[in-house]
Amino acid sequence: MKYLCTMNREELILAFSRLGKLMVTLSHTDQWPGYASGVTEEEWATLKSVMNRQFFYNGWFTKESVAQSLAALGKQLTEDHLVSWLHDYSFAQTPKRIAIIMAGNIPLVGFHDFLCVLLSGNTAVCKLSSDDKTLLPALAVPLIAFLPSLKDRIEFTVGPVKNIDAVIATGSDNSSLYFEQYFGKYPHIFRKNRTSVAVLTGDESLEELKGLGHDIFDHYGLGCRNVSQLLIPKEYSLSIFFEGIFSFSEVVLNKKYGNNYDYHKAIFLMNQDQLFDNNFVLLRETDELFSPLAMLHYKRFDDQSDVARYVDNHSESIQVVVGKSFTAFGSAQCPLLSDYADGVDTLLFLNQL
Repeated sequence: MKYLCTMNREELILAFSRLGKLMVTLSHTDQWPGYASGVTEEEWATLKSVMNRQFFYNGWFTKESVAQSLAALGKQLTEDHLVSWLHDYSFAQTPKRIAIIMAGNIPLVGFHDFLCVLLSGNTAVCKLSSDDKTLLPALAVPLIAFLPSLKDRIEFTVGPVKNIDAVIATGSDNSSLYFEQYFGKYPHIFRKNRTSVAVLTGDESLEELKGLGHDIFDHYGLGCRNVSQLLIPKEYSLSIFFEGIFSFSEVVLNKKYGNNYDYHKAIFLMNQDQLFDNNFVLLRETDELFSPLAMLHYKRFDDQSDVARYVDNHSESIQVVVGKSFTAFGSAQCPLLSDYADGVDTLLFLNQL
């Protein structure tokens, strides 16, 4: 296995594992835990301040949502996980400048691309979303302190992206047209709209359904890994599902989510669409995969072959399938390092440049 230029892989792994421990600690601890955290008390206070201010920049980024992202990402950044993940990849000796056009739908949604670019020995040229523009730069400060040679490998830009060798861009179906126009000439990964589905059999425990509640409501349903459609058996009683997700009722207290709930309820009722309503989420029976915010779509099926056929027919739009025989309930927002967005191996792409 080749070493990365300027710094070796072991140094990178150690730096990111230290960052991971810091991220996990930040996610659940308010008071500075001491120098074992890897930062001074002043640096800790700065990081906590950035975390706690996110809600003022973006009403979706509550303290809980930010903490959840930090914890989910940080728990993957252990030395063992990183070593195992990188084992089968070799790296080019000449670093390239990789533009990362980041989305801003959930906190730190572009972190995995940032991680891949740096661990492949390249330079990360990050174009941050205006909805998530301070968290990653704040985390880059201790990361560079852990490995100072990374200072020349991390760039954040608000202007045009220039002098690059490849592009990783995440956005909507509409923004992909922009990506093609401006960056199509470069080697690239362009990501479009995706969503996730859950397959229920009727045998789920209340604990599993509570896990499904996390898959639906974490980050208010804004991520591509959030479930927007339920695939349920013909005779399935939705009252069982409602009972399982009852503990998430406070989601409607978020003003932005509540406004979406009220708006879509009014629109669909005026159109005389049949809805199920538990006062914090709307359920509508339809074949449509993507649902509006604060609404879930559901589709009944006869047997598992119907489910397999449906998932296969929509494979280009589905990010995660949650269920007993699929991704475990409650883990959709906790992807492994090897769970690449859209199924495209980002490290392999960078490896082959």
